[in-house]
Amino acid sequence: MTVDETSVLADFWVHDPFILANEADQTYYLYTSSPDAPVVTVYRSGDLRHWAGPTTVFAIPEGSWANPSESPWAPEVHEYEGRFYLFTTLHDSTHALPAVSDGGTELSARNPEGRVYSPVARGTVVGVATSPLGPFELLDPTGPVAPAEFMTLDGTLYIDESGSPWMVYAHEWVQLLDGTIEAIRLDAALARAVGSPIHLFRGSEAAFLRERTPSALSPVPYITDGPQVRRLANGALLMLWATYRRDGGASEYVETMAISRSGGLAGPWEQLDVLVDGNAGHGMLFTTFEGTLMLVLHRGMGTPRVRAELFEVVEDESAGLRVVADRSDLYA
Repeated sequence: MTVDETSVLADFWVHDPFILANEADQTYYLYTSSPDAPVVTVYRSGDLRHWAGPTTVFAIPEGSWANPSESPWAPEVHEYEGRFYLFTTLHDSTHALPAVSDGGTELSARNPEGRVYSPVARGTVVGVATSPLGPFELLDPTGPVAPAEFMTLDGTLYIDESGSPWMVYAHEWVQLLDGTIEAIRLDAALARAVGSPIHLFRGSEAAFLRERTPSALSPVPYITDGPQVRRLANGALLMLWATYRRDGGASEYVETMAISRSGGLAGPWEQLDVLVDGNAGHGMLFTTFEGTLMLVLHRGMGTPRVRAELFEVVEDESAGLRVVADRSDLYA
């Protein structure tokens, strides 16, 4: 679907939104996958209300490890040392990974509706371009950044206190049953991993689960999605992440948070409250050209109508972030 400069976010499909506020041309770039083709696309705006696009910025090259017919997930674009880097999750569903097991016993990963999932090749890759409009070329077409035997997704860039780059990502519940958030150091070119992953926390540690009455009928899955890390003014590290909150037979996608009060990526990570609920999540933060901190996420997970929404947020020393305004004037 093509939109013009009078279109608002309510007019077009957006899943796993990521907004780059590019100071050089005073333009907001909204990256997402496409509902019509296995590509990454971008929409452009000067005011966060009127959008033009989509423009294709990445297509899976022939000869890479990933299946070019399977749509990329969760594209993000970060400016780093003068160039623009695309992080996006690719797949090859024909390549099976080892079944979930505990010792010699195979375990089935099932969603609440009873559908069985089997681990397949999935992982975040990194591409580079000289412009936010791409085209992005893979730095390493031979495999994902995280170990290829891991089923991972939603990688994001984090630069630590020493200036070293890391990729923070989700390790799929399909492979672990209890999904995790992990991190792995990157080389200076952001092309490859250096060393082994480190474990940050599990999906079952979500704060709202402490208030849930234990039940043998619904112990898993614990899903981890869409991590993003931000250094707060007080030095703590905040992480946005998304999961499903279930109440009996009902479930909803929610945006929640964790905080490392030590300021270190390794934690310890304390789980905070849900930031936005109502089947909404996979959020990220950006600062407007006027200096306002904003959250963008999508609502309508698992439905035909998935749309991006915008919220003004502020840092809160104890709560991490607080929503102070639903900017429906921009997206509705």
